[in-house]
Amino acid sequence: MKTTHICKIQEIDEIASGIYNVMVICPEIAKIAEAGQFLHIDCGDGINNMLRRPISICDTTNDTVRFIFETKGSGTKWLSQRVAGNTLDIVGPVGNSFVISERYEKPVIIGGGIGVFPLYMLAKQLDNAQVLLGFRSIDRVVMEQEFATVSKSTTVATDDGSYGYQGYAVELLEKILQMGDADIIYSCGPAPMLKAVKLLAEKYKVKCQLSLEQRMGCGIGACLVCTCETTAQGMEKHKRVCKDGPIFWSDEIVLS
Repeated sequence: MKTTHICKIQEIDEIASGIYNVMVICPEIAKIAEAGQFLHIDCGDGINNMLRRPISICDTTNDTVRFIFETKGSGTKWLSQRVAGNTLDIVGPVGNSFVISERYEKPVIIGGGIGVFPLYMLAKQLDNAQVLLGFRSIDRVVMEQEFATVSKSTTVATDDGSYGYQGYAVELLEKILQMGDADIIYSCGPAPMLKAVKLLAEKYKVKCQLSLEQRMGCGIGACLVCTCETTAQGMEKHKRVCKDGPIFWSDEIVLS
């Protein structure tokens, strides 16, 4: 059973419309958290907020944990109204982490929308990755400079062409793959993007890890709300994102 921690908010700021950056003091989580894991946060009282919200870990220091979230419902709205000094009931760290190996010398990180946040800690640990960040428009672009300081290169793409590369980040990924400049891909973002990344990894025969964003209930693997289909057979065909993931090798999952 994962441990519950009562964590004091050190700071909370709105960094873009409806997107909040939070730093909480919790050395117990900070000292063991790994890139790709997430927090399960109690977001208030009431019938609409009975279930915890899964929010990816963005970064850690010796005694703090950073996460960034977008307001989408009553739970995250409640969370956005907290202030420094308030406490949060957090279970974590939850889930598995990205596989980092010295055998991969040309890593590429590609994130889309709020999926860029759990990739920052990974980029820091790799420090030689090419980073591709995709957003809808210029007003949604966040963390560009932070990624730029910890990566080999960072390129931003916007769907509407209002900033950076005009188009989708996966288009930039294919250009890198065409040049043979990648031996592993790490990705997190909306399902259509992950499906496109998976197809490119298969086309160019490059290893790829995907972080799945999935609705969750219990967060400990009991309720089966967050199951995903895999290429395995029998009882192993469906795995739980909260317990078996959220990180999966792209060739082991089925994205319909």
